[in-house]
Amino acid sequence: MAGNAGWEIRIGANPIIWSNDDFHDLGGDIPLERCLAEMQAAGYAGSELGHKFPRTPEVLGPLLGRYDLQLVSGWHSLHLLERDLEAEKRDFAAHADFLARMGSRVVIVAECSRQTYHDAARPLHFDHRETLLGPADWERLAAGLEALARVAAARGLQLAYHHHMGTVVQDRREIDELMRRTETVRLLVDTGHLVFADVDPISVLRAYVNRVAHVHLKNVRPDVIIRARVEKWSFSQAVRAGVFTVPGDNGIDFAPVLELLRGSGYTGWLVVEAEQDPRHSQPLYYARLGRDTLRGLAGV
Repeated sequence: MAGNAGWEIRIGANPIIWSNDDFHDLGGDIPLERCLAEMQAAGYAGSELGHKFPRTPEVLGPLLGRYDLQLVSGWHSLHLLERDLEAEKRDFAAHADFLARMGSRVVIVAECSRQTYHDAARPLHFDHRETLLGPADWERLAAGLEALARVAAARGLQLAYHHHMGTVVQDRREIDELMRRTETVRLLVDTGHLVFADVDPISVLRAYVNRVAHVHLKNVRPDVIIRARVEKWSFSQAVRAGVFTVPGDNGIDFAPVLELLRGSGYTGWLVVEAEQDPRHSQPLYYARLGRDTLRGLAGV
């Protein structure tokens, strides 16, 4: 990719490369300080939140500063379909306040009512899966997300919705419905989760690039996806088998993804992710591979 000099993006990493937020036995023994030191050594400018991170700016700010890292953003699980909206707003506002004080500009959310990805015994559903949301569910979800987007905006943040395997917004039909029913909600594009759900990232970017607020660059191993589909694996089984990896390793061609983002004027963070077992996939090696790959493709 030529001509990318001056592209105003920053490259961050998700600590899930070292220590998994969904399955704490994966990397649970890796100290946070090692994660941050290796993130810095690999050349990243920022980190997203992980479950080991302190949640007060007075503690986290100096800790990240020690490794020349900024806080990119942080995931917040929503239960708009199950909980009272005012209770959701209170919890979300506290999270958004924390991110704003840390200098973040994006808050990541996903609706986790009816999610299955934490259940190691429950298989994922792919093609023609049963629709999880009816019209009333969609109305409630969209209205709640719009309300939370206003809470975020009041704090200088954009709300970025993360489609995710094993949740109510997983495939292209559900992403389209979410975008159709909302106006101020923005989209987090996760290349790995899209491909795993049999969705072309380029098609999603072409449709919604002007609403993309955040990007996770996650790669996949196509042979593992095939096995997960045929053998009806759970999300846990797929992750442990190595379904995800970093740019530069295996399945996705990231050059057109980056070209489209650059052409759209996207100026946010690009965050490298890989949910792997660090006992088998050495985190620093993969962190460097992902960072070096983006440096080669995007010139940053």
